[in-house]
Amino acid sequence: MNSREIVLGRLRAALGDRPAPPAAVPRDYRPAGALGVDLDLLVHRLTDYRATVHRCPEADVAQVVDEVLGGRRVVVPPGLPRHWLPATVAAVTDQNLTAEQIAAVDGVVTAAAVAVAETGTIVLDAAPDQGRRVISLLPDVHVCVLRADQVVATVPDAVARVAPGRPLTWISGPSATSDIELNRVEGVHGPRQLHVVLVPDGQAGHG
Repeated sequence: MNSREIVLGRLRAALGDRPAPPAAVPRDYRPAGALGVDLDLLVHRLTDYRATVHRCPEADVAQVVDEVLGGRRVVVPPGLPRHWLPATVAAVTDQNLTAEQIAAVDGVVTAAAVAVAETGTIVLDAAPDQGRRVISLLPDVHVCVLRADQVVATVPDAVARVAPGRPLTWISGPSATSDIELNRVEGVHGPRQLHVVLVPDGQAGHG
C-alpha cells in the first residue's frame, strides 16, 4: 500500500459516519415583513457606528449641509435635488469625473435607496440622486439624505426592495478597519465622516 492509498483510506474512514443530508433545505428563517420599522433603532445603530444623524424636516436639509460642508467643494450626483444644497457650498456635478477630481473635493452629498434599521445599514443603488459608487468612496465626508419611508426593518426587507441588477453599495457607518491590536482606523477605504439626514415621511421631494 502506497502513501496515496493510505491517505485516501483515512479520508474514507473519517467520512464514513457522516450524517445523511436533509431531504429538504429548511426555509424557516425570518422572511421580509416579519418586523415593524423602528427609526430609533436605526439612529442608535448609526450612532454606535460613529455616524452623525440629523433628524430634520426637508426644508432644513440645506442648513444641515451648510453646517457640515459650508464653504467647501462637494461632488454631487446629477439627479440630486438642488434645493438640498446651500449657496455656501461649491457643488461639482459628477459628469464622469476622474478619480483624481473626485478625491480633490471635500465631501459628497447623495440620497439613498433604502436603509436597514436592525443593522444600521444604508444602501445606495446608483440611481440619479445617488450617482456612481466612486463618489461615495473618495471624498472625506459623506452627507446622505434619507427619507423615513425608505427605512425597513431587516436585511431581507432591503433585499426585497432593491433591484438585483443594480450596483449596490452597503454602508454601515464611516469607513473603518482595525489592526491586529484592534486599533480602529477610519477613512481607509471610504469617508472618515458619515452624516445621515433623516427626513420624516413625505417630506423629501425630488427636483
